[in-house]
Amino acid sequence: MLLRALLDPEHGYRNPVLKDFVERFQAELAGGNADTASMARLALDYVTTTRRQSDQFAKMHFADTEINYRDDNRGLWRFIEAGDEEESFDEEHRTAPDPEAQGLPPRHYPEWDYQSQSYRPDWVSLYEGLHASASPATIDQLLLKHAALARRLKRLLDLLKPQDKVRIRYQEEGSELDLDVALRSWIDFKSSSPPDPRINMSHRTAGRDIAVTLLLDLSESLNAPVKGSSDGQTILQLSQEAVSLLAWSIEQIGDPLAIAGFNSNTRHAVRYQHIKGFSEPWGDTVKGRLAALQASYSTRMGAALRHAGHYLAARQADKKLMLALTDGRSSDIDVQDERLLIEDARQAVNEMDRNGIFTYCISLDPQADAYVADIFGRQYTVIDHIAKLPERLPELFIALTR
Repeated sequence: MLLRALLDPEHGYRNPVLKDFVERFQAELAGGNADTASMARLALDYVTTTRRQSDQFAKMHFADTEINYRDDNRGLWRFIEAGDEEESFDEEHRTAPDPEAQGLPPRHYPEWDYQSQSYRPDWVSLYEGLHASASPATIDQLLLKHAALARRLKRLLDLLKPQDKVRIRYQEEGSELDLDVALRSWIDFKSSSPPDPRINMSHRTAGRDIAVTLLLDLSESLNAPVKGSSDGQTILQLSQEAVSLLAWSIEQIGDPLAIAGFNSNTRHAVRYQHIKGFSEPWGDTVKGRLAALQASYSTRMGAALRHAGHYLAARQADKKLMLALTDGRSSDIDVQDERLLIEDARQAVNEMDRNGIFTYCISLDPQADAYVADIFGRQYTVIDHIAKLPERLPELFIALTR
């Protein structure tokens, strides 16, 4: 409307604000002050005068419409809000894009903006791939190192193993005749007593129906040495031991398990690495990928949770469990507001809860109590003594699925 009013004197509009700015525009032209800076100030004044709180929410959808340009507001705004542009973060902290991710088509996910209480659509580009492999003998040595712990876990795991069949007795209709009950009913009938008609029985499988996804934070901070470690063992190496024991434990029970790792290099490159699929057995192939784990970049947790939840939600299971193993808060180099990615991760957890996925966090950060409850509520455990991780991780899984 403003554009037409500026070009057409016979516009016929009656809006007083619109007419006032048309007059100011004409006055600028007549006074010879129609340079770019004065017109930008006039346009900015018009936008701030007419703007409504609801303008930030998308309430209109145009079908069959193609937008062949992107208006980044550079012609209007002198200062671009940090985070809105690819070049807005500090160049000295920007790292080169991962060559492995460059050739893969990305999957786009939204990100929650807690300040506007709305999603930024298709904000994050996530690249997934199959993790590289190394020698599986490395993982075999780690399991041998914890042989005593494995034997103790084996006794606990035997109690969780499902029984194949359980009889359901006293059924009026069933797959088999319950001879004991049928005989008592026949005796009652012959003695002129009312017989029990529930002379059949059926069977049901008493198996565990649980699907588990273990999501590993593979950010740069995992390269830090474990405090008090005499041999300089890193948090990543300790995580490899814990994940190996957990995967071995779940294999003993027979629950389907998927393992994936993630890190991020700004919102344009979140890497999601498949380590074990639900249908893959615990063997040398998976051990080789675990042995090749490397830690780098940052921790954009929300996108990784959504992508892992996408696969877990597709599983047919009575219970779906998402375990997130991390050593720090959700963060990335292109985000200055530390609450932004924490709130986005909390929103991702809420989304999975609505989809029937139970999410639980195992945090290795001693300071995690300050923020982890904001993301996972009461569904978390902070392991202060990281050296106990190989023991605590399988025990936590057993407690959560007992």
